[in-house]
Amino acid sequence: MSFEWPWQYNFPPFFTLQPNVDTRQKQLAAWCSLVLSYCRHRKLYTVDVLEVQESPVFNNKKIERKLSVEAIQVVFEELRKKGNLEWMDKNKTRCLIMWRRPEEWGKLIYQWVSKNGMVNSVFTLYELSNGEDTENEEFHGLEDWMLLRSLQALQAEGKAEVITLDDGKGVKFF
Repeated sequence: MSFEWPWQYNFPPFFTLQPNVDTRQKQLAAWCSLVLSYCRHRKLYTVDVLEVQESPVFNNKKIERKLSVEAIQVVFEELRKKGNLEWMDKNKTRCLIMWRRPEEWGKLIYQWVSKNGMVNSVFTLYELSNGEDTENEEFHGLEDWMLLRSLQALQAEGKAEVITLDDGKGVKFF
């Protein structure tokens, strides 16, 4: 399945931050939506700012336009304010992209557990994110940091308990 680019992506001014406040807000909202959709489509959770500048999301070779690193930082700051991004370092060179928040992942995981009659079962984190039983689920392949946060969100709701097993972490669902 190929990624569908929004109409703005082929509009050259989209790649230059606009000076008008109202226009810039709409532009940033469109960029945020594009970044989250692209990351979701590619199942990207961790992004390097310098590397992403060369990726198709910020570099439209067809119209020969590229968003500057400074503008990417502005877009990423907007995503951070919305709760969709966390910086991994003080220099803001790498970040975690949350195109779905931990609570939302937790809800999907718990729905799968309930639907399959696995409440009161114990799973390793590996079984949940990489096991054969979850191959057709959206959370299959979820990175460990996001999986753990999702399970911690379920733990806060009293639906699960993250436990330490001999070979790592696991979870029991209630």
